[in-house]
Amino acid sequence: MSFDDLLKELQGQKTNQEDPNEVSLHELFNDSFMSKHSSSSSFGQFLEKGNFQAETHEEIDNIPDELFDRHVARETEFADWKTMLDTATKTYKGKA
Repeated sequence: MSFDDLLKELQGQKTNQEDPNEVSLHELFNDSFMSKHSSSSSFGQFLEKGNFQAETHEEIDNIPDELFDRHVARETEFADWKTMLDTATKTYKGKA
């Protein structure tokens, strides 16, 4: 690993540590949440059912809203992604 790559990696870690609100998708949509609110037992399984691949909030944001909202409405008790995300955030913060 080059010095520049190491520096970029360390800077990325520092940024993540400074922003506690940036919770991973798999933490936010943990297995318990997904089992309770969807037909999937995990967030990964939920994404697979819709043929989506995403590990970060940015990757989710890159999915066209209409497609993801339709998948959320079909596979969960939520009408759209925003409602699902808001509920998961509130649930997560309630536990934290």
